[in-house]
Amino acid sequence: MMPTNSIDQRLKELGIELPEPPIPMANYVPYTRTGNLLFLSGQGPRVGLKEFKTGKVGLDVTAEEAHDHARLVGIQLLAAAKHALGDLGRVRRVVKLLGLVNGTPEFQNQPQVINGCSDLFVEVFGELGRHARSAIGAGSLPGNITVEIEAIFEVE
Repeated sequence: MMPTNSIDQRLKELGIELPEPPIPMANYVPYTRTGNLLFLSGQGPRVGLKEFKTGKVGLDVTAEEAHDHARLVGIQLLAAAKHALGDLGRVRRVVKLLGLVNGTPEFQNQPQVINGCSDLFVEVFGELGRHARSAIGAGSLPGNITVEIEAIFEVE
């Protein structure tokens, strides 16, 4: 567990302002907690309230752009966690990420794309941000978004 002020300070140093968490687009909740695990529903790269980064990675969007989109999703996941917990200092560690990349059939750099989120969590939480992960190519994603990522955090 990290002190609250150190997480808030780290976000400030990184120039990150957490957005309001999104309202679910279907019949699910943005997060659920059981015991000391917080499960965060998958999110896409949202800009503003209802606009998303869209396109096929490897065709409409470069891997580098999609990497930035994955970082954006990481910021949104942090916002959802803060909403769920009230305080990111309650995060003991990032346990697991599942990242989906809306890529062409030939696109093979899913791990490098999802690193956008993984790297952010290490920047914010240090060693506590290192996690298990899957990075998978998807034939399509809702609304043609470029990436979708879900997360599991261990919390106090």
